[in-house]
Amino acid sequence: MKVKKTLDEECLTGKNGIRDAQGLLAGKWKFSIIAALHFEGVMRFMDLLRHIDGIAPKVLSNELKDLELNHLVTKTVCDTRPVTVEYELTQLGHDLEPVILEMSKWGVMYRNTIVKN
Repeated sequence: MKVKKTLDEECLTGKNGIRDAQGLLAGKWKFSIIAALHFEGVMRFMDLLRHIDGIAPKVLSNELKDLELNHLVTKTVCDTRPVTVEYELTQLGHDLEPVILEMSKWGVMYRNTIVKN
């Protein structure tokens, strides 16, 4: 009979952390939105739409709502005519900076490796 090994607390915590992060950041567009706000700062909806190639307005709207719900992005409705809406990263969103920068570095390295081959 096989005996299951119990995961030590640190390993279990790490696995749960990864699962939580994947749940929050899942999907094709969330990292692109967070990266745009990280590199560009505060952005309006249409600026984000132009900045992120291939995203549909409805998808961007839904992803922004999800990021706002999860406290990674704040939405500010400005008192202008016409109404202007701005998005920016929260502190939790800014805390993703090391992840965004490492993903960027890895992506450049990967692309350069593939192009060479």
